[in-house]
Amino acid sequence: MATYNNDLRLKEIATGDESGTWGTSTNTNISLIADGFSFGTKAMAGDSDETFTMPNAASDPTRSFYLKITSGASLTATRTVTLGPNTVSKMWMIENATSGSQTINIKQGSGAVVAIATGEKTFLYTDGGGAGAIVALANPTETGVGTVTNVAVTGTVNGITLTGGPITSTGTFTLGGTLANVSLTSQVTGILPVGNGGIGASSLTANSVVLGNGTGAVQVVAPGVNGNILKSNGTTWTSSTAGALEEPVGTGVSQATTVSGQFWVATAGGITITLPVSASANDFLVIKDGTGAAATTTFLVARNGHKIASSATDLTFDKNFAQITLVYVNPTIGWSV
Repeated sequence: MATYNNDLRLKEIATGDESGTWGTSTNTNISLIADGFSFGTKAMAGDSDETFTMPNAASDPTRSFYLKITSGASLTATRTVTLGPNTVSKMWMIENATSGSQTINIKQGSGAVVAIATGEKTFLYTDGGGAGAIVALANPTETGVGTVTNVAVTGTVNGITLTGGPITSTGTFTLGGTLANVSLTSQVTGILPVGNGGIGASSLTANSVVLGNGTGAVQVVAPGVNGNILKSNGTTWTSSTAGALEEPVGTGVSQATTVSGQFWVATAGGITITLPVSASANDFLVIKDGTGAAATTTFLVARNGHKIASSATDLTFDKNFAQITLVYVNPTIGWSV
């Protein structure tokens, strides 16, 4: 009785069998041996694990030395192809030509498997070990696994030099130098903090004024409306209205309600212009003699509880056509003239 206990599943004719017809079986065997050195393509039927079994004494792509595995459906996950029977010991070059961009695992028994990424080709062997048969790489260097023998480690980029080579099996890479000639437009990304010489921001609002903020990102003050000025409140700066420049209401009338930023023109002598009851640093007023006779007919600038030029006395205005600007400094100095 014929048997098939060989790695190509060829027909082994028993002594005395097939008298007068053994040539047919022998020719078939020779053809199958040729298949074992040839190229063949076999498709997975669907999107699932599959077994490719080499048949006894019959042609099949599974017997091919170079086996290109395709798929009848697009794979959605890693799939396993089992090569049978599990007693076949053989070398294979297998290509993963399946669709779906998935890895396929090649196995034979319960032992080790070999993973082949989509589009890759791998040289491997099955050991034919039966139920526990393994699949292993026949040439590990083909898949990027190997031993470093001699790697050059030199070069300089933007002033930074890499040294330490050649590396043969183990070694150390060293970086040294001073960074230079770096393109701020193409080689640098991110936001440079203030503590490292930057502004802590990726952009600044057009036409705004930049304010310091310690080590935090800079702050900006927008221009605001037409005619605004940059004004301090003693802590920070804001864009504020400059204040109206006005003449007193009526002629020869005392003014008891002045406001910071106003311009007062005295049109008569003997009147009193009273400074604001509340004052903050950098508040200001402008006062002018509009009579031309202040030297003989004075008028009074009442301090309203604040000092004027460090003095707790009112100011007597006695200069013809003179104009003064009063700026509030602090409670000790009061209004500086």
